[in-house]
Amino acid sequence: MKPGVRALGVAESFRDERSTLAGVVVRADRVVDEFAFASCTVGGTDATDAVCSLTDRLAREDVRYVFLGAVAPAWYNLLDLSRIHERAGRPVLAVTFEASDDGLEAGLRDAFSDDELADRLERYRALPPRQAVDVGDETVYVRAVGLEANEAATVVRAFTPEGGRPEPLRVARLAARAGDEYRRELEG
Repeated sequence: MKPGVRALGVAESFRDERSTLAGVVVRADRVVDEFAFASCTVGGTDATDAVCSLTDRLAREDVRYVFLGAVAPAWYNLLDLSRIHERAGRPVLAVTFEASDDGLEAGLRDAFSDDELADRLERYRALPPRQAVDVGDETVYVRAVGLEANEAATVVRAFTPEGGRPEPLRVARLAARAGDEYRRELEG
């Protein structure tokens, strides 16, 4: 992959009822181009809208991929990967870092009921399957919309120069944590 290819990484940080989302544009050669922030409700259903607002605000025609650091940020605020793909007009790769044979259904059933549960189960079951991708000595788990599985693995590896976290997600996670800390300081 050419060093100037860009990806938008989106990660989150939360400690209270609001989650801070950071969107970061990073080139494959690790150069960071731009940041944007949004928030969503912990335990809510607005994370997809928040991610879409980041892609709209950044409005970068040169971004080729969208990396998401979770499918259920902010305590089961499930993302609709297909909607994000449609809105961004780019392939979406949700990368997680832990193996999970059981998935999220049991946790969703423990945390929600009635319409809240039904909505989340519908979103969760609509997600594409996860595929394990070896990145150096690490394994990550990728759900992709807009890319075939082998191409998704190639993209993840290209944006992961070392360690097991793609650079757009590593930088976005750092920015989200800093933004969350700053927001908490302002709120006193």
